[in-house]
Amino acid sequence: MSGQAMIGVIGGSGIYEIDGLEGAQWVDVESPWGAPSDQVLTGSLDGVSMAFLPRHGRGHVHSPTTVPYRANIDALKRLGVTDVISVSACGSFREAMAPGDFVIVDQFVDRTIAREKSFFGTGFVAHVSVAHPTCPRLSDACEEAARTSGVTVHRGGTYLAMEGPQFSTLAESKMYREAWGCDVIGMTNMPEAKLAREAELCYASVAMITDYDSWHPDHGEVDVTQIIATLMGNADKARDMVAKLPALLGGERQVCPHGCDRALEYAILTAPEKRDPSLVAKLDAVAGRMLG
Repeated sequence: MSGQAMIGVIGGSGIYEIDGLEGAQWVDVESPWGAPSDQVLTGSLDGVSMAFLPRHGRGHVHSPTTVPYRANIDALKRLGVTDVISVSACGSFREAMAPGDFVIVDQFVDRTIAREKSFFGTGFVAHVSVAHPTCPRLSDACEEAARTSGVTVHRGGTYLAMEGPQFSTLAESKMYREAWGCDVIGMTNMPEAKLAREAELCYASVAMITDYDSWHPDHGEVDVTQIIATLMGNADKARDMVAKLPALLGGERQVCPHGCDRALEYAILTAPEKRDPSLVAKLDAVAGRMLG
């Protein structure tokens, strides 16, 4: 809703900080959903409040499966974040989407199987729409910021979220590319995007391509050494992109024209007198607007 904007950045592999934050400090955020991946780095850039959370923790301690996705999104919401930018490393299924390029993701196929995917459940049921899981307004800003940073950017793409931590088999890679029509593959944007929608946060996903996965005839199996080298170059570009976002988004948060900040408006089905008080208490940040 309208008010002060706060940009939250969830950094993936290779991105563990934001450069140039004024008043930067790492803060602890307690969440009823457990401990977040790490402390959250807060501060401001160009007068706009910022929060940065390293998805895997500093030093890369969480695997894609063990990332505490619910605690992370809840912690950002508690800090006052209004817009979440997800930055993550991905493989590409498209020749034209080359290592070093960025893809502004607009769709997902969720193949994860071992993660809690909702804040809601027995005693407090809600169904949000994720037909369009990313925010076009936020994606516009990410696209412009990346382009002005000199990155080759592809607007729109379907992200296949796999469980991991192993990379794809050749058969899986071919199926995701040819039969399912996916464009990039990663391990971390689900259930992150779904949880951001439940928390009524605008969410944009920037996929930084590190490799061609295993489908490419000239690429062979995923070469981790090559991935790390591309990852480091991408991380520099990503930090430059993030630095440009405050000027594009501004410090005043307006009502989201796409309804991201009102996702729970008609989503909650459980009658007030039937709601589980313990679950209601845990939802004080995520669903506070509807409970207030």
